Amino acid sequence: MRQTRFTTLVSLASLLAACGGGGDGGSASSPPPGAVTAGPITTAGCSILERQNWVGSQMLEWYLFLDLLPGSLNPANYATVEAYLDALTANARAQSKDRHFTYLTSIKAENAFYASGSSAGFGIRLSYDSAAGRLFVTEAFEDAPALAAGIDRGTEILAIGTTADNLQTVASLFATGGSAAVSDALGASTAGLTRVLRITSGGVEKVVTVTKADYSILPVSPRYGAKILDNGGAKVGYVNLRTFITPADPALRTAFDNFRAQGITQVIVDLRYNGGGLVSIAKLMGDLMGANRAGSVFSYTTFNSQKTANNETAYFTPQSQSIAPMKLAFIGTGGTASASELVINAFTPYLHANSALIGSNTYGKPVGQIALDLAACDDRLRVIAFRTENANHVGDYYTGLAGKVEASCQAADDILKPLGDPAEASVKGALDFLAGRTCTPIPPAGGQTAQSISSKREVLQTPQPDTAQREVPGLF
Repeated sequence: MRQTRFTTLVSLASLLAACGGGGDGGSASSPPPGAVTAGPITTAGCSILERQNWVGSQMLEWYLFLDLLPGSLNPANYATVEAYLDALTANARAQSKDRHFTYLTSIKAENAFYASGSSAGFGIRLSYDSAAGRLFVTEAFEDAPALAAGIDRGTEILAIGTTADNLQTVASLFATGGSAAVSDALGASTAGLTRVLRITSGGVEKVVTVTKADYSILPVSPRYGAKILDNGGAKVGYVNLRTFITPADPALRTAFDNFRAQGITQVIVDLRYNGGGLVSIAKLMGDLMGANRAGSVFSYTTFNSQKTANNETAYFTPQSQSIAPMKLAFIGTGGTASASELVINAFTPYLHANSALIGSNTYGKPVGQIALDLAACDDRLRVIAFRTENANHVGDYYTGLAGKVEASCQAADDILKPLGDPAEASVKGALDFLAGRTCTPIPPAGGQTAQSISSKREVLQTPQPDTAQREVPGLF
């Protein structure tokens, strides 16, 4: 069956025999968790056709939705490997099961991001209101160029140019080319590239020059990533995780060790912009909130019918820093996906209505990728290979978690207030839930077509996002 699904692949039988994948272990640096090193292809080169054939063979072996792969597809009809892969996943994408979750990327670039959060750019997340033609900064990262230039959460970018003399207003860019024109005007993620921006913040308008640079994203902000909030006399732990990467391990342990020392039993977990990342860090976050759940199921992981030997049940494994929260408030938006949703979903079977989604519906990605490497060509195929479920076998939340959690509260994302501020709308909504105050539930969605973060704003994306931009939605 595997050999006839792509009837026009060149030398398919020999290709399948030569390109079998191995196990899915590894380290975050080389390769990251979930990586599988592929065997050699039938020739030594890295031509487009050879790489396409390798991609096709891996899809036939590992793809979760084998029944949705096309019956016949000639790679020679596609000019790039990416175009061929896009055609292979078209049926699954039409059913909203693989919304470009399967993709080809650079081994070197991905390893750098997962190991240290390495990226190049201004170091900001951006969202936009296309109807109004406005562009906003939702978050700014420490040790990056934008924050050093005075650009932070709540800043509005009014115009973009390469010099002060050729500034184009954001409104005109939206009017002529939509969000793609705005993304193009901001330029590639290349260190050394300079842009001149007219911005406004706190009622003050000014023109700044910002040069993109290499920097590392801190997964837990030293400014607001972990803190203790007062909720009418009750202590509430607040932790904001930007992305699930390896450096999150010590930062999360430090945060929860402080919560444990202060007897925290109610926690706000802010994942509003967290697009996912490493399953190992998602599991750690679960463990840090599972002091009383040792041996209980955290999640079930299921591969396709050919790879059932890889199926796994993960159990809570409390750490020395773990706490046993009685109530959890997860802040989410349409940019909350993948590993973030895995963590939220894991607690519903145990805390039921004492674990709530605050904000808006999540993206809807109950599936995960493994990494298949063709090292000679610096190709890493991130292929959707498994689905995840919680202890109650709840998993298929392709339209978001709002219809799956037992409690939820609508709240806005107030970018005019700092993250972690008790007065910020979503944090306030979380505090209200934890205190037992009433709220309006989040309505389930019929499907997410964009990573919306409010009723009017959406995450600004590049047409071809790199690893950092996939895991940190809106990153520029």
